[in-house]
Amino acid sequence: MNDEDERAIVDRYGRHVSPTFVRLLGVLGFGRVFVRGEGVYLFDSRGRRYLDALAGFGSANLGHDPPALSAAIVAQLAAKEPGILHVGPSASAARLGEALGRATRSNLEVSLLALSGAEAVDSAMKLARAATGRRGFVSCEGGYHGLDLGVLSVMGNKRIRSPFEPLLEHCARVPFGDAHALERALSSQEPAALIIEPVLGEGGAVLAPAGYLQRARELCDRHGTLLVFDEVQTGLGRTGTLFAFERDGVVPDVLAVGKALGGGLVPVSAAVTTRALYEKAFGSMDRFDVHGSTYAGYAIGSAVACAMLDQCAKPRLLENVCANGAALVEGLSARVGAHPMVRSVRGAGLMVAVELGSPREGLWQKLTAPLVDTVAEKVLGQWLCVKLLEAGVVAQPATQRWNVLKLTPPLTLEREHVETLVDCVGGILDDYPDPARVLRDAGLRVGEQVLRGGAFR
Repeated sequence: MNDEDERAIVDRYGRHVSPTFVRLLGVLGFGRVFVRGEGVYLFDSRGRRYLDALAGFGSANLGHDPPALSAAIVAQLAAKEPGILHVGPSASAARLGEALGRATRSNLEVSLLALSGAEAVDSAMKLARAATGRRGFVSCEGGYHGLDLGVLSVMGNKRIRSPFEPLLEHCARVPFGDAHALERALSSQEPAALIIEPVLGEGGAVLAPAGYLQRARELCDRHGTLLVFDEVQTGLGRTGTLFAFERDGVVPDVLAVGKALGGGLVPVSAAVTTRALYEKAFGSMDRFDVHGSTYAGYAIGSAVACAMLDQCAKPRLLENVCANGAALVEGLSARVGAHPMVRSVRGAGLMVAVELGSPREGLWQKLTAPLVDTVAEKVLGQWLCVKLLEAGVVAQPATQRWNVLKLTPPLTLEREHVETLVDCVGGILDDYPDPARVLRDAGLRVGEQVLRGGAFR
C-alpha cells in the first residue's frame, strides 16, 4: 500500500467514522493503518510487523485468521442453510445452544443469543427483571459491561456513564472484592441481579479476593437475587479455564459470553441461563417474542461459535494459557517488579497487568507518590503503549484505569513471544525511572506531532 492509499483510509475514517479517534491517534504518534493479521501478528500499511498483545480486546483468542474458524465459515456457506431464520428452528442456532450448555458443565442450558457482549449483558438484565419481578441491579466499581444505553446503568466508570444520565433507576455500585459492602447493598436494595466480572477486565485485570465469588453466590441465594457473571472478556479460555467461574467453583444463574465467541471474525454472543429461569421470564405464550433480534443465532456466527468452543476446550490450548500466563507474570515481575514506577504485576492466565504508580515503600516513595501516580495515570500508561508500538508490540492500557498496562494476547502465544513482551516492557521502563523523563519525552512528542499535523507515523 502506498502513502496515498494510507492517507485516503485515514481521511475517510476521520471524516465518516470517528473524527475524534483519528485526532487522538495523532497526538502522541500512535497512528498506524493495520492491513493484515496472521496468527499472533499484525502488519501495517508500511509492511511493519507487530506482536499483538491486545487481540481485539480479547476477541481474537485463536489469533488472526485461524484455520479452524475459516473452515467453519466455508463449510457453512457450502451448506446453503438460510443465514437468518425465525419462522422455525435454526439448525445452526440449535447446535450453538447445545454447545454452550454442554460447555458450562452445569445446569445452564438455555441461551439467549445475540451479537455483542453488551447485548448479552442487556439480555441478562431483561431476564432478571422478568424472572424476579424486581427492578434494581448491583454491579461493581471498575466493572465494564458495554456501552449500550441499558448496560451503561451498571457501568462502573462515572466518566463513561455521566453523559447519558439519567439511566435506569435503582442501580447501585459497590467496591469490587468488598464482601461487606456487597452484603449491605443486597440486603438494602434486594435487586433483581448482581452483575459482576470474575476478573475485572477494563478495570485493570483485578482478580477477585479468595472466597469473594463464593460469598457473592451465598448472598444472592439468601436475598433472592440472580448472580450474573459477565465473562465477555474472561470466557473462552482467557484465564486458563474455559470460563473463569470454574477457577472458583461458583456457577452463576446467568453467564454472559461474547468477544472471543466469534473468534475475532464475526459478532456473536449469548446469555446462558437455566431452563427454570428462562421459563419464568419468557415461557408464557404472551412473552415468547418479547426478547430477540433479527441476527440473533444467524448461521455463520453460530457455526463459528461452535468451532470456537471446540478449539478453546482443548486441554493443550488451556495448558498453554496457564503455562505462558504464569511465565509472563513471573518474567515481568522479575524484570520490572522493583521499578520505581511499577506498583504491581498480576494476572490470571493470559490476562496480565502491569500496574504503574508509586510502590509507596520508603519515605521518599511516599512523599513523591501523588506525583508519580498522576503521571502514571495521565501520561505513562499511554506513553508506554506508544513506545511498545514503536518496538513492534500492540498493547493498550485498561480503558478504565490508564495506569494499568493490560496484556491480552492470543491464547496461541508461544514462549518466544512471552520473552519478547518481557524484554520490550522491561527495556522501555528502564528508560523511564522517574516522572520527569516521561513528561519530557511525551511533551516533546506532542510538540513534534503538532508540527506534523498529527500525521500517522
